[in-house]
Amino acid sequence: MTGNGDATTGSLQILVIDDEENIRLTLCLCLEAEGHHVATAGNVQAALVEVSRRAFDLIFLDLRLGLENGLDLIPRLLAENPWAKIIVITAYASVEAAVEAMKRGATDYLAKPLTPAQVRSVTGEVAERRRLEGRLHALQDAIGNDPEAGFPCASASMRYVLEIARRVATSNSPLVIHAEPGVGKGRLARAIHAWSGRSPGAYAPVSCTAIGGAEALEAELFGISTCDAPDAPAFRRGRVAFCEGGTLVLHDIASVPRSLQPKLLRFLHDHEYERVDDLTCRRADVRVIATTSVDLHQAVQSGSFRADLLLAVDVVTIEIPPLRERPDDIALLADRFLAHFARESGSPATAFSDDALDALLKHSYPGNTRELRNLVERAVLLCDGTHVGLEHLPANLLNAEAYRVGDLVSLEKISDLHIRRVLASTRSYEAAANVLGINSITLWRRRKRYGLKALPPKNGSPDVP
Repeated sequence: MTGNGDATTGSLQILVIDDEENIRLTLCLCLEAEGHHVATAGNVQAALVEVSRRAFDLIFLDLRLGLENGLDLIPRLLAENPWAKIIVITAYASVEAAVEAMKRGATDYLAKPLTPAQVRSVTGEVAERRRLEGRLHALQDAIGNDPEAGFPCASASMRYVLEIARRVATSNSPLVIHAEPGVGKGRLARAIHAWSGRSPGAYAPVSCTAIGGAEALEAELFGISTCDAPDAPAFRRGRVAFCEGGTLVLHDIASVPRSLQPKLLRFLHDHEYERVDDLTCRRADVRVIATTSVDLHQAVQSGSFRADLLLAVDVVTIEIPPLRERPDDIALLADRFLAHFARESGSPATAFSDDALDALLKHSYPGNTRELRNLVERAVLLCDGTHVGLEHLPANLLNAEAYRVGDLVSLEKISDLHIRRVLASTRSYEAAANVLGINSITLWRRRKRYGLKALPPKNGSPDVP
């Protein structure tokens, strides 16, 4: 988590806390000349006000603030800005003070008078760390252990969606991702964050349907007034404060209660908000991405969603087509899922049979990509050979033309499929034999002939007839 400095230019949000005005002025001029954004505070109270209103990447903290000890302020600063790097500065340097500062959470310790070279060195290190952290997060998203990493696609419609998403990633404007459930709205939102200049900042998704009631959702988003205590949990500051400099994703935004919508509208317009039971006006630099499976324009017409809120959040809308409209992507994704789950489970499965792949391609996928992923995972777990076949797929995937009684196919073929499907649907070898109405020796021989996976017997005895 970082402040709202620009990761692409290396500029930082910096707070200088010192009771000497000339020190504050000198540091401010030096830092601003390097392109950083600087705020100053001359005492403890002013410092706490600044960190409560915005996030900082770097804090220069004087060890002596009048009659107060700067070391005592470190935990309180980190309670509001846990991601900030704190550099303690003092004219009374000692090893003991340096060690104590580090114990309390400081990053480094510098003796006054500070030279421009020292200041540039410290800010350069912090800016470089921010850049590397952002790059690392983006790479983890791109090459992590995820079969959908990089959005593999063969369809022109999905390639167009990704092109638009990469373009809007460079903007700070709010946007809406509209798609059916299971398509991957959250995955695309995270990718947009990773592709943006905000990638070093925090990313936080909030489900507007999972949090019950307007008051609970308001507290989740904006925090509550009792969170200013140094030992208060970080989540009580609210997701907006947590995402300073980053991206907040509002899943199912159409479910935001009508009574909370004016406060969300104000934040989108002015970046201002108040915590629950608190009159202090706060600001946050946060990009908002909204996702929805319903038509927000229809929600406006029904009166459940404000028209002005729709205008504020819907600067750009990205429509992700459902999987059934992207047949070119089904085989590609199925192969990726197969390789992933086979590697994860140690299965020898390496491909789909022609019949199984045909069944996957003809399915309508009401659950979209999520459904395909679950289907392939199930099939890999049931498969004991190198090829996933029809018998490893749920019965509802078998197309109407194949293997029906009366079709012009051999009795052996229908019998083969029926036995495979019963074995795939029962929990034990004995249960399958009972369903089929054949003796154990016949079923055992058929299973061996087809190379099917042995199911555990009910009594735990070895798999022999």
